[in-house]
Amino acid sequence: MSAVLVDADRDTGVAVVTLNRPERLNAIDLAMADELASTWQELRFDDTVRAIVLTGAGERAFCTGIDRDAVVPQPSSPYAQDDPLLGVGPKANDLWKPVVAAVRGMACGGAFYLLGEAEFVIADTTAAFFDPHTTYGMVSAYESVLMAQRAPYGEIARMALMGTAERLSARRAYEVGLVSELVPEGGALQAATACAAVVAGHPARAVEGTVRALWAASEAGRAQGVAQAPHLIALGNATAEQQARLFAGRGREYRSR
Repeated sequence: MSAVLVDADRDTGVAVVTLNRPERLNAIDLAMADELASTWQELRFDDTVRAIVLTGAGERAFCTGIDRDAVVPQPSSPYAQDDPLLGVGPKANDLWKPVVAAVRGMACGGAFYLLGEAEFVIADTTAAFFDPHTTYGMVSAYESVLMAQRAPYGEIARMALMGTAERLSARRAYEVGLVSELVPEGGALQAATACAAVVAGHPARAVEGTVRALWAASEAGRAQGVAQAPHLIALGNATAEQQARLFAGRGREYRSR
């Protein structure tokens, strides 16, 4: 079964893209990363699709980032890093049709590559956001750069630095502006699809131009941050063996705020 499902409604002009690995909490392996890139490329050329909803299958998670079983060989240079998630988002694939994220359950770590490239986020009350990198001896670079464009610096800094010890609740995410609408449990997809249908009803070129303008407004700061990321990761990350030990010994308790 495909790891990325696309359900396009030609009448409304809305396509629902679903991360479809619920047994792995929708973690992204290398094959799924390729599927996501191909999906965005295909949607670029489908003029019947004018707005997109991005969601995750199952009830437990929107996405939990890269699959820990994924093997990504790295160059030895501290100035270069191969990151398979850099190409999983719509903007990374030059797609300027609006994307609305519908979040249920956990959204953490590498999920922020996707949320950071969505126009806005709608979440239900089960949603929880956190960044585990520092707990596992890893630098949160690309994730933090993207999310710093979406919410106040202090909120993103706290989430990145607290690691697995703390989760940002759906309510708090709504209060700080990371989430634009908070809906009852199970209602995120419906609410996001309704918004996408409204947007899809507007003239497509005006909508896409607006998306591009909004992205350009934060592009300079984001580009500078991303340029620093490879060597910060190479210099700051623990070894793979150290990361594995930290992952195995991580605490299971966390505070929700």
